[in-house]
Amino acid sequence: MSNPSVVDVLICGAGAAGLTLAIELARRNVSFRLIEKMDAPFHGSRGKGIQPRTLEVLEDLGVLDRIIAAGGVYPPQRDYGEDGSYKESQIIDPAEPTPAEPYPMPWLLPQFLTERILRTRLLELGRYPEFGSELVEFSQVGNGVMARVVRNANEEVIHAHYLVGADGGHSFVRKALGIDFPGKTLGVRGLVADVTMTGLERDAWHRFNHGSMERQVSICPLAGTDLFQIQAPIPLEGEIDLSAGGLTTMLGDRAGRDDLQVRSVSWASAFHMNARLADRYRVQNAFLVGDAAHTHPPTGGQGLNTSLQDAYNLGWKLAMVTRGAPKALLDSYEEERRPIAASVLGLATKFLDAAKRGDTRRGREARQLDLGYLESSLALELPQRTRGPFAGDRAPDAPIRGASGQPTRLFDLFKGTHWTLLGYHVKHDLVSPRPGLHIHVFGEGGDVIDNHGHFEHGYGVTPRQWVLVRPDGYVGAIVSSDHIEALEDYLQDVGLGAENSVHA
Repeated sequence: MSNPSVVDVLICGAGAAGLTLAIELARRNVSFRLIEKMDAPFHGSRGKGIQPRTLEVLEDLGVLDRIIAAGGVYPPQRDYGEDGSYKESQIIDPAEPTPAEPYPMPWLLPQFLTERILRTRLLELGRYPEFGSELVEFSQVGNGVMARVVRNANEEVIHAHYLVGADGGHSFVRKALGIDFPGKTLGVRGLVADVTMTGLERDAWHRFNHGSMERQVSICPLAGTDLFQIQAPIPLEGEIDLSAGGLTTMLGDRAGRDDLQVRSVSWASAFHMNARLADRYRVQNAFLVGDAAHTHPPTGGQGLNTSLQDAYNLGWKLAMVTRGAPKALLDSYEEERRPIAASVLGLATKFLDAAKRGDTRRGREARQLDLGYLESSLALELPQRTRGPFAGDRAPDAPIRGASGQPTRLFDLFKGTHWTLLGYHVKHDLVSPRPGLHIHVFGEGGDVIDNHGHFEHGYGVTPRQWVLVRPDGYVGAIVSSDHIEALEDYLQDVGLGAENSVHA
């Protein structure tokens, strides 16, 4: 056997989480391999709701406009009565954009189209998934992981400094690491199918017999396609006919109509709903992201979003450590993301209980804009603040202007792979420029202008304060100029130390 190939990161699983991690590493020029056991991309719509916080992440990854162009708004819910009459309501509580939150509403896009857009972005960066490549064995060695991968009956050994299991709820990586996956089966079995059908318009999310676990069924038009997604609870035991004929019969029985005809089935699945959370997200140099670390009931559109954001959190940290940052930075991944998954599991389970009663309405808590890392070791405030946002919170957007007068946004300043340091009426030379850090100053002689006060009010800043925003769009530190040494220590701890600074 030939000598092993060597990469910084081996990613096992090319779903939304694996693709996001690959994009994060590719745009930072980190060497990696992205392998996928399946021979072709997943072609179903298991996750179809993209939450507002994820839309912000996708903007940073450079694909938001494509996501918006490919998808659509959530249609109104149309609940049918026994006599064929119906009532319409909105599934999503309406919200308007604000300076701080430009994308307040979730977006509807089937998972296979989301992943296709992510693959296209990855290809633009010169990388691609390796389909039909199965991780069959790995061992932890002193400076990384030695992995055995099989593709087309050919075996290859890969030495990676880090292994990331993004390989789903039945994760080979998680099982091989011996990580427990406690939780519970929720006593609900569901059917989901992507179909072409006749008998319904595409202007509503059609629901029949809501509140009945025996007879309810919902049929949602999948934006960007000619497909509908059928969802229904099914008996806990027994075979389910997922053919076009079988689904047509089920729709006739549950909707009481003979005009609902399934013409073809693109993808279908019958599954038991689970809520599970891995005991650990890391063993030495191996990590878990996405469904490998947590599985959710599909209610509320939380799973895909949480998975994608796991990868977004881990990607920049892996990149900084491979570039020389202290390895302790990687400890913050589980510290930050596991509590998020625990809270989201609770939320999705609550949504499931509500759905059993026929209540499918979703409010702000589903949108993930308020999730953050206030207890993280990467959150620094000096002095302590009395009003937010606080260190660890999502960094708000704000419309501002450049010194040349042209309009821009804070999100434009944040976009990319760098950290961003914002000074508010500060001495410009207190922090030296260095690679990986973009410094912008509001106030006299500054390069950006808060002409409508949205930055000042949105961040609650006072003169002589600095706001450090992480590469993933969360506030890392808020310090006054009197505590600039603490800021320097923080920058040192994340790999942006003064030894890298330059005198410009």
